[in-house]
Amino acid sequence: MRDATYDVVTIGGGPAGMAAALAARQAGADRVLIIERDRELGGILQQCIHNGFGLRKFKEELTGPGYADRYIEMVGAAGIDVWLDSTVLAAEAGGRITCVGPTTGLATVEAKAVVHSMGCRERTRGAIRIPGSRPAGVFTAGAAQRMVNMEGYLPGRDVVIIGSGDIGLIMARRMTLEGARVRAVFEIMPYSNGLTRNIVQCLEDFGIPLYLSHCVVAVHGHDRVTGVTVAEVDADLHVKPGTEFDLPCDCVLLSVGLIPENELGRAIGVSTDRITSGAVVDQFRQTSKPGFFAAGNVLHVHDLVDLVSNEAEIAGRSAALFAKGVFGEATHERAVIAGEGLRQVVPQRLSTLEKGKNAIRFFFRSKAPMGPSIIALKTEDGIVWDRKLRVVKPSEMIVADIPVNRFAKASHIEFVLTLDEHPEPLEGAVEEEDA
Repeated sequence: MRDATYDVVTIGGGPAGMAAALAARQAGADRVLIIERDRELGGILQQCIHNGFGLRKFKEELTGPGYADRYIEMVGAAGIDVWLDSTVLAAEAGGRITCVGPTTGLATVEAKAVVHSMGCRERTRGAIRIPGSRPAGVFTAGAAQRMVNMEGYLPGRDVVIIGSGDIGLIMARRMTLEGARVRAVFEIMPYSNGLTRNIVQCLEDFGIPLYLSHCVVAVHGHDRVTGVTVAEVDADLHVKPGTEFDLPCDCVLLSVGLIPENELGRAIGVSTDRITSGAVVDQFRQTSKPGFFAAGNVLHVHDLVDLVSNEAEIAGRSAALFAKGVFGEATHERAVIAGEGLRQVVPQRLSTLEKGKNAIRFFFRSKAPMGPSIIALKTEDGIVWDRKLRVVKPSEMIVADIPVNRFAKASHIEFVLTLDEHPEPLEGAVEEEDA
């Protein structure tokens, strides 16, 4: 058995894990380790060969592998240790990590601080309970993306896509470019769950229809998919009788949501948010277990990898400070409430705050699409901060950096999202990027 000791260990070598490790190294952590179960660093980026990455972080447009390569080079230059093909079996309270791999064998690592950056997995057909037979040809969109982009296999030639998440939209374009026919994308909600940019560039530009308020009620076929039955749904997401129609296909791709990979955290009792399915963290991205931090899609699902990297840097710096013993115990914790109009907010709690010029970055998602809106911070003293937004969509994250001195002494911290009753003039309004 191999034994090792590190200041900071990141579990997962995707964009969050690499950014956290680099930030920890830059913050003074002497020994930093990345444990990655895949054969190379980069995580999901390695199969995302389309462009659109890095516009915020590197001020230029990169492909997924191009973005990953930037970080892989920086990780190597920083002298950070990397264990590939290594699966973490347990990460116990106190920082004892057990992992296994072909080169390391069964290994234990003693870490002063741990960053969870395991990403997320896709929801499957079983999670959404589509009736029908169980033929070959039903894939999650991410699995199909890896098959096409990395393994060189085409999963089908006559495709139906269920769900309008970004991976599904991108695969609609990818399958079309590979010569397949994408018949339609069906979304059960009355609005798309993907970025506006992807709706335009992946569907509209290729003439692929998007059916909102529609769901697949049956999959047909014995050995191979032969078609699906689709129906319209009402406002309560119940099927409208008489609206069913059949559509032939030989491949069904599912893009119906992502689930954070939090098994390691739950095993040691890390508190989780029932909305995000990720850990409950403070502004330092520390979980309910001291010394354990979380960032990226394992914490909450992001739209942009640039935001993943920025958030992971917060977790990495905090982990390094914890490892050096200067982080201190979290005291005077206060809950952050996602109020009217908001589905979620991260961080969900705040530790000790010192009045000053420093700002805390918050991430929000709305409950429903809205036009011109105002997001505001309410304390017991009333509205202490607000910002105008030109458009709000559940699929597009709202990000705000709020000065600590606005709410340093507040005991009640609640964010609300309401319609802007006086949207003119729009000077000073902020429109979130779709990059």
